[in-house]
Amino acid sequence: MSPVLRPRKAAMAFILVTAALDVVAMGIVIPVLPALIEEFSGSDARAGTINGALIALWALMQFFSSPVIGSLSDRFGRRPVILLSALGLAADYVLMALAPGLWWLVVGRAVAGITSSSFTTVFAYMADVTPPERRAQAYGMVGAAFSAGFIAGPLLGGLLGELSPRAPFWAAGALSGLTFLYGVVVLPESLAPVNRMAFSWRRANPFGALRLLRSHPELSGLALVNFLLHFSHHVFSAVFVLYAAHRFGWSAWDVGLLLAMVGALDMAVQGLLVPHVVKRLGDRATLVLGLFAGAVGLGCMGLAPDGHWFALAILPNALWGLAMPTIQSLMTQRVSPSEQGQLQGASMSVASVAGILSPVFFGSVYSASVGTDPLFPHPGTPFVIAALVLLAGALIGWAVARRNGRAESVAA
Repeated sequence: MSPVLRPRKAAMAFILVTAALDVVAMGIVIPVLPALIEEFSGSDARAGTINGALIALWALMQFFSSPVIGSLSDRFGRRPVILLSALGLAADYVLMALAPGLWWLVVGRAVAGITSSSFTTVFAYMADVTPPERRAQAYGMVGAAFSAGFIAGPLLGGLLGELSPRAPFWAAGALSGLTFLYGVVVLPESLAPVNRMAFSWRRANPFGALRLLRSHPELSGLALVNFLLHFSHHVFSAVFVLYAAHRFGWSAWDVGLLLAMVGALDMAVQGLLVPHVVKRLGDRATLVLGLFAGAVGLGCMGLAPDGHWFALAILPNALWGLAMPTIQSLMTQRVSPSEQGQLQGASMSVASVAGILSPVFFGSVYSASVGTDPLFPHPGTPFVIAALVLLAGALIGWAVARRNGRAESVAA
C-alpha cells in the first residue's frame, strides 16, 4: 500500500509518537542548559542575558527557515522533512554535548533553530489527515504529545543533570537518532501528490510567507494573538530555571519535577479537556478562555511569596493549553490544503519574531531584577509583565471573535 493511502488513524499515531520523542529530546536539556551557560559566563546575572540571547538566536533561525521548510513540505511531502530534521537534531545535540566553550553552544542553538523548524510540518501533517471540524481536537492531541515529551524530558534531564551537565545532551542526541530510525520504518506520507504545490522563493522567504496572513481579516487578527501568546510563553524558557534557583533555591531535579507536572497538566488539558470545551463553547470562546486563564497563572507565579504558591500557580496556568490548539484550528480553516505548509511556516515565523524579541526582553528584565542594586524591586517582574501581555492577547482574541461573529451573521 502506498504511504499516502495508509489508514488515517495509523498516520496520526505515527506522527504523535514522533512528535513526543522529539520533545523528549528537547525537554531533557531544559534543566541544565542555563547552568552550563552560567558555568561558561561565571555570573547568574550574565547567564540570564546570555540564555535569553541564545533563545532569541534559536528563534531567529526559525524565522528564516520555517517558511522554507513549510514550503518544501508542500512541494516534496511531510515525511522527508520530518526525517531530515530528526537526523539534524541528533547531530546538533552531540555538538552541544562536546562544547568546550560558549561559542559552541551558540553554533548549536543556531543549528537547533533550523532543524526544529519541522514542527511546522507536524502541524501541516495533522491538517492533511484531519477534517476542519476536528482540527482543534487533533491539535490538542499534538499538544498532548508535546506535553508528554515535556513530562519525561525534564525529569530525565534533571536526573541526568545531577550526574553531569553534559549527560542530558548525549541522551537527547540518542533520542533524536531513535526518532529518525523510527520514522524511516513507520512514518507514512500524508500529502497526496495532487495536493502538492511548486516551490517558490517568493512564498518561502519569511516576508513573502507573512503575506498569506493578510489574506483574511480574521487570519491577521489571529496572527497578532499568536504573536502575543508566544511572546508571553518565552518567559519560561528565558528565566524560569534561573528564577526558581535564585528565588527558591531549587535544584535541577526540582525544576525538572515541576516542569514534568506542568507537562502532565498540559497533556490533560490539550488531550482530554479541549474536545469537550470546544464542543460546548466553540473554538473562539475556548481560545479567549485559555488566554485569560494563562494570564491569571502567570500573574500568580510572578507574585508568589514562596515556592509552594509558585508551584500552585501552574493550575490556572495549565488552562492556557486551551488556546494553543484552537488558534491553530481557526487559522487552518482559512487556507487551502496546498497552503497548509506555507501557513504553518508563516505562523511559525510570527512565533519566531516573538521568540527573538521576548527572551532578550525577559532575560534583560530578569537581570535588572536581581543583583546588588536591581532596577526592578521584585525578581518576579518578568512573569507579571508576561501576564499583562497575555491578557492583551485575550482581549484582542475576544475582539476578533466578536467581529467575525458579526460578519457571519450579516452573511447569513
